[in-house]
Amino acid sequence: MISTPAESERHDRCWLAWPARYDVWGELLPAVRDDIALLARTIARYEQVLLLARPEQAEAASVAVGRDVKVVPIPVDDLWIRDTGPTFALHDDEVVGVDFGFNGWGGRQSIVDDQHVARRLLDHAGVRRTATPMVIEQGGFEVDGAGTALATRGCLLNPNRNPGATEADVERELAALLGIRKVVWLDGAPGLDITDCHVDGLARFVRPGVVLVHQARPGTDPDWERVTERTLATLSTATDADGRPFTTIPLPEPGELRVGDPALLEQFVASYVNYYVAGGAVLMTSFGDRTADDHAAGVLCDCYPGRDVVALDLDVLMSGGGGIHCATRDEPA
Repeated sequence: MISTPAESERHDRCWLAWPARYDVWGELLPAVRDDIALLARTIARYEQVLLLARPEQAEAASVAVGRDVKVVPIPVDDLWIRDTGPTFALHDDEVVGVDFGFNGWGGRQSIVDDQHVARRLLDHAGVRRTATPMVIEQGGFEVDGAGTALATRGCLLNPNRNPGATEADVERELAALLGIRKVVWLDGAPGLDITDCHVDGLARFVRPGVVLVHQARPGTDPDWERVTERTLATLSTATDADGRPFTTIPLPEPGELRVGDPALLEQFVASYVNYYVAGGAVLMTSFGDRTADDHAAGVLCDCYPGRDVVALDLDVLMSGGGGIHCATRDEPA
């Protein structure tokens, strides 16, 4: 039997990656490394953390993250291991890694090492690898652990990933490799951001049948308003693999941002749903809007009872077009 556990299930460890390239981050490279170090140290309070870093950068990375984080010398380009790393699944009781193709989000970012990260990580971990030529970033789909996935057409069906691919093609691949029995397709919006609207900034499973949905504030961004409205409309009539209707919980974006530098705002992701569920905690981003930050923390406390909700200031990381979830890769136990 093949299955893909939900992120809220028990982990063996969490993987992160050390941002490597000045040509990607420019003058922000030291600051984004500080953000990754903070994230790694925080997760390490709750579960084992392994950090990939280029061999020549491994020593400096180790100093930054501290002794509770193990640094693994594997070449990387950037920090977005949710997309570059493997997708872990269970084949009966064996953890296996699926190596989906990665092409730099449809060719938007040059890649030298990130296209090999999944294979190299699995080799290091001693986890059996299954490869497929289909380009699927895990930020583009979300699983409930019971056979249902949410996915965005704007990403997974984009010609810049899988030319000519249909919903049925992707569904067959996810079923064969991950045990997904039903995909609920959300429109997303190709071209809206570097990812073509990854689902992990839009909608996340709390548990089977319950979905947290990013809610754009009226008058802020009409494109995002339309995306979130269509997402809620789709989920209001959809059912999961077991025929359950969905309960949706809107999570409004912040009205104000702590960030004032226009250079940081061009690709900034102001979504509370891009959180990470660790062993005993939920890690979320704070944005400097105290009312919205507190509301999001309260919602996550209600959704994940028994876990600490830890809010982190990661403005530079968020300016890169992703968030906490995009920078983490959970490996199930």
